[in-house]
Amino acid sequence: MRVFVTGGTGAIGVHAVPALIAAGHSVTALARGDAKAGALRSQGAEPVSVSLFDRRGLADVFAGHDAVVNLASALPSTTAFIRKSAWAECERVRVAGSAAVVDAALEAGVPRLIQESVSMIYRDGGTNWIDEDHPVDHYPISRGNHAAEASARRFAATGGNATVLRFGVFYGPHAAHSEQILDMAKRHIGFVPGRPCTYLSSIHVADAADAVVAALAAPSGTYNIVDDVPLTKREYAEACAAAVGVTLWVRAPGRIALALGDRTTSMTRSLRVSNKRFRDSSDWRPRYPSAAEGYRAMAQLR
Repeated sequence: MRVFVTGGTGAIGVHAVPALIAAGHSVTALARGDAKAGALRSQGAEPVSVSLFDRRGLADVFAGHDAVVNLASALPSTTAFIRKSAWAECERVRVAGSAAVVDAALEAGVPRLIQESVSMIYRDGGTNWIDEDHPVDHYPISRGNHAAEASARRFAATGGNATVLRFGVFYGPHAAHSEQILDMAKRHIGFVPGRPCTYLSSIHVADAADAVVAALAAPSGTYNIVDDVPLTKREYAEACAAAVGVTLWVRAPGRIALALGDRTTSMTRSLRVSNKRFRDSSDWRPRYPSAAEGYRAMAQLR
């Protein structure tokens, strides 16, 4: 296939582009600046420079492609995460950017769209397994994800093949916050957002990239892309500590994070998310069953 990727130099895109090329696809990707264009060329992709918000320009570069994979994002840094204002650009990318991508794909006659989303939009599920039919929640920083999914549904309503991938919390190389979590663990500090017995569903960026490739052949629909075995937040922190060979002395922010309400709810709720639907609908199988194996592999590369 000829595949166009937006966000090709982001945390997942930097893994998805080479994975698509390795699978035999021809990849074109948006690039902002010479350095990112050079990085894409080195991976075997063709970089193009056009604004994510330029519908006309996007339609021109989308023409002739078999699929558009929209991985564009602008997540705030870990230190700015709790500031609502820090999410403005990310919301713009996912609301206006995703709408422009869909409009352009429709104009260019692209038959397939893959849209990135997150599993953190589900309501707290406690200890229950969560599938794609579980109710979603609406809180301030989830607006962009809901808007992006709505744009994908609009694409599907015209007869196009639209796939929404609801990723778990990313970890692995180029996922900056996970690098910081490992650095915390080295200092004997475990990252535990909320109650330690609640679940956090995550996904290694390499497994996320493989899911993007597999989605090109999967039926249209919404899928959870998460590890096979979600860990409780206590287990997650212990897995990070084990990966760097230390014992934890402190676990933070713990229940204090609950006091910040909807600013941190994406991390404090309990989400034991299942990937069964995508496993049943594709040949995708995560190489890392849980964050325990994934963080161990990540630590070995550092």
